[in-house]
Amino acid sequence: MKIIFFDIDGTLIDERFQMSDSTKRAIAKARSNGHICMINTGRTDKLVGGRISELVEFDGYLMGCGTMITYHNQILLHKTFDEEQARYIIDGLRKYKIDAVLEGSANNFHDDLEKMNTKTFYDFVVRFAECDYGSYEEAIGHFDKFYAYVEERDTMDAFRREYEHILDFIDREKGFYEIVPKGYSKASGMQYIARYLNLSMEDTVAIGDSTNDIPMLEAAHISIAMGNATGRVLDLADYVTTDVDKDGIWNALKWLGVLEF
Repeated sequence: MKIIFFDIDGTLIDERFQMSDSTKRAIAKARSNGHICMINTGRTDKLVGGRISELVEFDGYLMGCGTMITYHNQILLHKTFDEEQARYIIDGLRKYKIDAVLEGSANNFHDDLEKMNTKTFYDFVVRFAECDYGSYEEAIGHFDKFYAYVEERDTMDAFRREYEHILDFIDREKGFYEIVPKGYSKASGMQYIARYLNLSMEDTVAIGDSTNDIPMLEAAHISIAMGNATGRVLDLADYVTTDVDKDGIWNALKWLGVLEF
């Protein structure tokens, strides 16, 4: 039996949030053959919700880069910044003039639009206006991680130096960063659920496409990159499958041998 971890964006779904029929069939078949299929995403529960489960059933979810873990609808772990940490982080974002969306399990939050420092991030936030964001003040004690943007790398380096004792930083490239509580990642989530299920990490498989998937690909016994993956991910993979919209998951699980009758 294998425990297989799937990223969402660019791995299970394309940029239109479409999941192919072959992906649905592959996951259902792997589960029917006794393998455990888990989501492992940077998205928090707010941006996962029931939408993925409406497409195909999974055994559990690792969300927010390991900050929330559920298995068969039971919450096993949920890490949220406490009020003191939240205020400290928000003060720093404003001090260094870093734009960010604070991501919680129930809601996402951003600063007032007129306080945005860059047009790039302003346009990013407006594009997802339907998410019904809350304010920074409402975020205190209610966010698990955050997504940030800077135009000058030196700005993020200065912020990192002040906050690296409580935060880990994932460079999502082109000025965007995913920032999580110290010690939490897609890999830490995998290790947690493997211990919970009394499975060895030698039973683990990870499938992903982007830079925040690197920790789980490095931690997994077998790592698979989507054909549309970034270069660093491709370099780590034991196997490179086809693109997300070209039966990538089906071909990955077929190569893995978990679709056999």
